[in-house]
Amino acid sequence: MPYVVIRHYKDSTKLIDELAQRRDDVENLIRGVPGFIAYNLVRSESGGFSVSLYQDRAGAEESVRAAREYLQQNLSEVSGPPEVIQGEAVISFGA
Repeated sequence: MPYVVIRHYKDSTKLIDELAQRRDDVENLIRGVPGFIAYNLVRSESGGFSVSLYQDRAGAEESVRAAREYLQQNLSEVSGPPEVIQGEAVISFGA
């Protein structure tokens, strides 16, 4: 089963706006992680969250490391670190 990573950016609407403007950077970063399957960045009322899907735990953990490094190097003044939730999908299907 795939491995899922959710990054919750609470009270970070500015960060979500910045990430949306840097779509190409985000896509290149996330697609470059081995085992990548899918990624969504979602705007919510209080900030936003991302949902990433990988073939295995190793890819998911690499995405957490890569995203943390990218945020620290490029957007540390916009937001603090997100809450990260990750685990193996129990049920997974697509369209």
